[in-house]
Amino acid sequence: MDYERIIFNIKLQLHKESNPLANLCNSLAFIYELEDVSWAGIYFFDGNELVLGPFQGKAACNRIKPQSGVCGAAFSDLKTYVVKNVHDFPGHIACDFNTNSEIVLPIIIDGKAIGVLDLDSYKPARFDEYDKEKLEQILSILTDAGVFNIFKKTRGFN
Repeated sequence: MDYERIIFNIKLQLHKESNPLANLCNSLAFIYELEDVSWAGIYFFDGNELVLGPFQGKAACNRIKPQSGVCGAAFSDLKTYVVKNVHDFPGHIACDFNTNSEIVLPIIIDGKAIGVLDLDSYKPARFDEYDKEKLEQILSILTDAGVFNIFKKTRGFN
């Protein structure tokens, strides 16, 4: 599936369904259909650590400390990381030892990170600036639709 189809499907999902969790789960299922993506998921900050949220793919790490690995770096630095070779990333956390590349985007509400969107691939250098642009667009659509508000509230963020 390409990004334009994913964005169309996400918007359609948001139009038909009001439950934020259902919308997030199906949005991740659409993203997971991208070519050569082995894992797609969300980690939410619980006040201490990033905790595994909805995802598609193999079982993953349950908790990640801020500033640890690519997810922690993206969360702490409030910026997207496009990692061509995860084995060269200092402190990379290997939930799946077959992963070779990764892209992680912070989920930001009101200037504050509440979590990250994480995509992995077994293919080296799978992700690029185009992926970054399109995934940031998808996060913007989901944020504007209020999909993350339930997690913001339940995680104690005001």
